This record gives sequence, C-alpha cells and structure tokens, in this order.
Amino acid sequence: MTGPTVRCAGPAGRLPAYQSSGAAGADLHAHIDADLVIPPGGRALVPTGLFVEIPPGFEGQVRPRSGLAAGHGVTVLNAPGTVDSDYRGEVRVILINLGAETFCVRHGDRIAQLVIAPVVRADFSRAGEVGGTERGSGGFGSTGA
Repeated sequence: MTGPTVRCAGPAGRLPAYQSSGAAGADLHAHIDADLVIPPGGRALVPTGLFVEIPPGFEGQVRPRSGLAAGHGVTVLNAPGTVDSDYRGEVRVILINLGAETFCVRHGDRIAQLVIAPVVRADFSRAGEVGGTERGSGGFGSTGA
C-alpha cells in the first residue's frame, strides 16, 4: 500500500528512509556541522536539514527511535512532535538524554523517525454538559493498574 507523496527539500542524500518493508516510520538524520554533546538530563534541538511539503489532510509525527531509547536513554522530548501540512520550515528534533552517560550526536546519525498519518479535524461546539459513560470522570489510573 502506498501513501501520499511528501516532497522534500534539503541536503542531497538525507531523505527520510524506511529501514524495512514493514516499517511505519522513516528515519530522520542529524544534519550538523559539529558533534553535539547532550549531557545526562540535557536536551538539544537537532537540525535535520530537511524541509517537507506534507499534503493537506496529513501530518508528520516525529517519534523516538527505540534503539536510542533502549541503548542510551535518549528520546524525543515532545513525542510525538507534529509537523503540520502547512509548515515549511526545517524539521528539527528535540532530543533529551534520560540516560546516565553523556550522549554524542554526529552528522548523519539516525535521531528519530517520521510517521505520515491522516488527520481528522473536529468541529467543536459548546454544550452545557457532556454525556455520561460507564467510566465517568475517572482520571489517571481509574480503569485499573
């Protein structure tokens, strides 16, 4: 199954790339002039050098790479980050180092993945109250452990 065409501009050879035939996310690469060191507990805004044109009705979701999270404790801080279809700036990734060791990002490293997903826009309306459900107003953890 093929999805929408996402037009990309930026440095040659740095298009997002799927790593397997069943991958939902395409890897995003760091596009930096010098190594970027993220200390434990630190965060960094990492450029990708990529500018995208996502078709209307779709969004780009910037998600963590499981290998970075499991191996180094590095993840995307605002996961998933949203790239709106009308955004034309550079795609940048906010990485946070939750690990115990300093983490170094190098030019070309795979730092996150981009998932293209359909978007449904809601019509919001004001009401005096909302309908009831079995769950009701139970919040965090209210449906079980």
